Amino acid sequence: MVSGARSSEPSVAFSDETRAAIEAEMAKFPEPRGAMLAALRLVQEELGYIGPDAARRLAAMFGLRPVQVLEIVSFYNMFYDQPQGRHHVCLCTNLSCSLRGARTLLEGVEEHLGIRAGETTPDGRITLGREECLGACAYAPMLRVDETYHEDLDLPRVRQILDELE
Repeated sequence: MVSGARSSEPSVAFSDETRAAIEAEMAKFPEPRGAMLAALRLVQEELGYIGPDAARRLAAMFGLRPVQVLEIVSFYNMFYDQPQGRHHVCLCTNLSCSLRGARTLLEGVEEHLGIRAGETTPDGRITLGREECLGACAYAPMLRVDETYHEDLDLPRVRQILDELE
């Protein structure tokens, strides 16, 4: 961003409850930065994602630069830097799943939803992603819908799973 330019993201303020919870987490560590992952989780629970403004606010609390907060957000797949759909659908594309058709399955899912991996459906219902490994290679291909795992899949079954999401 150009110096002096403003983000198009609306300014956010953490609720008093979230701020207090972050401060309580910081107090548990000899170095407050040890509470950063907990703080990110708390902020994401409140806001739905960690955008630039939230990163600036967290950086100020922790004595960091905003880019340092965003580096952490981008490193962990459990944190999001953009608004997300109501459901997170992640298809495993690691070697075992790919050998059993995951890449073709991903193409079929993208076509079915009308979006590509990393995007959200226009109605905000589903954000589609890919995971490096979901840890069930013997049951490949597999996907995770929110916190539910589905294994040994084919495209008709995945379409059914997606169509049943509210």
